[in-house]
Amino acid sequence: MEQHNLIRLTRGCEKMGINPEKDQLEQLQAYQALLARWNNTFNLTAVRDEGQMVTRHLLDSLSVLPYLHSGPCIDVGTGAGLPGIPLAIMRPEQPVHLLDSNGKKTRFLFQVKTALSLDNIVVHQARVESFQPGSPFVSVISRAFASLQEMVRGCRHLVAPGGRLLAMKGASPGLELQACASERIDAVVHALNVPDLNEQRHVVEIRLQAGLIIPSLFSRGNTIQQGHRDR
Repeated sequence: MEQHNLIRLTRGCEKMGINPEKDQLEQLQAYQALLARWNNTFNLTAVRDEGQMVTRHLLDSLSVLPYLHSGPCIDVGTGAGLPGIPLAIMRPEQPVHLLDSNGKKTRFLFQVKTALSLDNIVVHQARVESFQPGSPFVSVISRAFASLQEMVRGCRHLVAPGGRLLAMKGASPGLELQACASERIDAVVHALNVPDLNEQRHVVEIRLQAGLIIPSLFSRGNTIQQGHRDR
């Protein structure tokens, strides 16, 4: 079973144009093994099948890698470390902060950080609205928020000037974007292709400060411009 999951992970990465080193594949597998083990006691995820963990957790998390800009990032409401831990494994030079208010989940995150020697990970136990970082983040990512408006309002204080929110979603969130019309944002929706997953996946890339869209960042996908623009 372990070899089968390794093949699924390797082929999935290849299909997404991701080329992990041998030690990174081993870390991804070790993380999945820890998640499966701790899940028996702490109920960290509803996904129990290890093959489905590869698809729904590892590959799903890695699908957003091309949209993660360099510089410090934070995964808000990270839960069991998704997508933050797989991203940290693939970007060992990039500081990745993991934020969650649940103590049993942050204990698991500390265990993963230690067991896998992920020195680029920083774990925080706090609610997002009360969390005050020492410095803001270039990328603020989450797949935990129920709506884009909640994410924009809850995470605005975490975003560095010129930084981005990355909201991972299932179906394209057209109605959610309409609800953000008063939030002064520019957003673009990117379709994600997660191998072996026959469901829609999208990431919404959001810039909070209204202004001109930077072509290099906002040329892929459907651009949706919201709110008043500064001139």
